Amino acid sequence: MGRIKTSYVKNISRDLFAKHKDKFTTDFSKNKAFLKENFELSSHKLTNVIAGYITKLKKQSERM
Repeated sequence: MGRIKTSYVKNISRDLFAKHKDKFTTDFSKNKAFLKENFELSSHKLTNVIAGYITKLKKQSERM
C-alpha cells in the first residue's frame, strides 16, 4: 500500500506535469533534479513527494 498524497501535492504535480510533460522522465532522480533547478519549493520533503508523484503520472501516461 502506498502513501496517500494530499490534494495540494496532486494539484501542483498535475499542473507542472501538464506544462512540462516532455521534460519529465520515469526516473525519480532526474525529475527531482529538474524540480530543484527550475522551481523553488519550500522543503526537501515536498520536492521528493512531488517528484515521486510526477514519476507516477509519467509512467501512467506511457502505459496508455
